[in-house]
Amino acid sequence: MRSRRRCRWAAWAKPGECSRQLGTVPRVLDIVHLNPDGLPRNLAFSQAVSVAGHARTIYVGGQNAIGADGAVIGDDAGTQTARALGNLELVLAEAGASLDDVVSWTMQVVDGQPLGPAFAAFQQVWGTRQNPPAISVAFVSALANPSFLVEISAIAVVDAGA
Repeated sequence: MRSRRRCRWAAWAKPGECSRQLGTVPRVLDIVHLNPDGLPRNLAFSQAVSVAGHARTIYVGGQNAIGADGAVIGDDAGTQTARALGNLELVLAEAGASLDDVVSWTMQVVDGQPLGPAFAAFQQVWGTRQNPPAISVAFVSALANPSFLVEISAIAVVDAGA
């Protein structure tokens, strides 16, 4: 099943397209979330995301549960996931993007940590947004700081004019 989403410039768009009016030449960004029949459908992720058009890609490096003062926040996977996602939102905002623009996540969780609290924190931040990004989750033996339990990286795509 394919699902298209409109960019934040939907006022300029034809139905089903994302575009931004620049002079007389509209720019079009087409984002298609792919969930083929024959694979399970999950509200938490898409199987793949295809992006075509005049786009700018933002690659966000691994974000952890660290505060502006450098202190690690939280000692459980749920708390650290929520903070890592908050940090990810800060980085995206600096790049002119938001969580709505993320097309792919990669989440690394330290071995032995339960995924339930991490996924619950993710769902709380993601909320009821439609068309979740593609996601990969991996257990790792350790992260850069022994206090880190979760690391999240992302790829976001916005109209190149944004």
